[in-house]
Amino acid sequence: MLDSSLPLSSEAAARQEAGTVLLRRGDSVDRIVHVMQGRVVLGVMTQGEISHQLGVVEGPFWLEAASGLLGLPHAVDAVAETDVQLQYVSVADFVAQVQALPEVSQNLLMDMARSQRQQTELGVSRLAKDADARCAEWLLRHAEPDALAGGLAVKLTERKRTIAAQLGIAPETFSRVLRHLRERQLISGAGRVLGLPNPQALRDLAGV
Repeated sequence: MLDSSLPLSSEAAARQEAGTVLLRRGDSVDRIVHVMQGRVVLGVMTQGEISHQLGVVEGPFWLEAASGLLGLPHAVDAVAETDVQLQYVSVADFVAQVQALPEVSQNLLMDMARSQRQQTELGVSRLAKDADARCAEWLLRHAEPDALAGGLAVKLTERKRTIAAQLGIAPETFSRVLRHLRERQLISGAGRVLGLPNPQALRDLAGV
């Protein structure tokens, strides 16, 4: 549905050498990068190098298009593994092309973008964060306003074993982390509803 015939920005095309950092995790998205040729490593960088690899993609491929569609910062770092040939499309032009598609196609693309973003965030979390940070991030992602008590709360609609599997940790580890968070007064309550009395402390722990 989307290809390299999309309108290009003033930086129409470029060739980058192997080792060039193409995207940085956390940076805002002002353009979508289309890899025409070459291979790109996706993952998490430490001290200028990919320390945790999430995967490798090969052109033709749109890098982090989901983040651009959703208006979110980049979820991963991207480094050219080989020399690459790139095209750039402004986010505005990219979104306009999507909005020109039939409504059914738009909805499908946005659903796929949200799913890809969620899976990417989960993959990065498993690679680069310890169990406490993963759990804190999960709690923040599932938090909702608590009309009765005020603040934020999380309803555990799934079994703890299922949640632990999503986080890539053992159920016993998940229970231990929740106990530690409760001892540190970062969560409150018991049963199926957990209060979040200090969201900022959870954000600091999660690194978000």
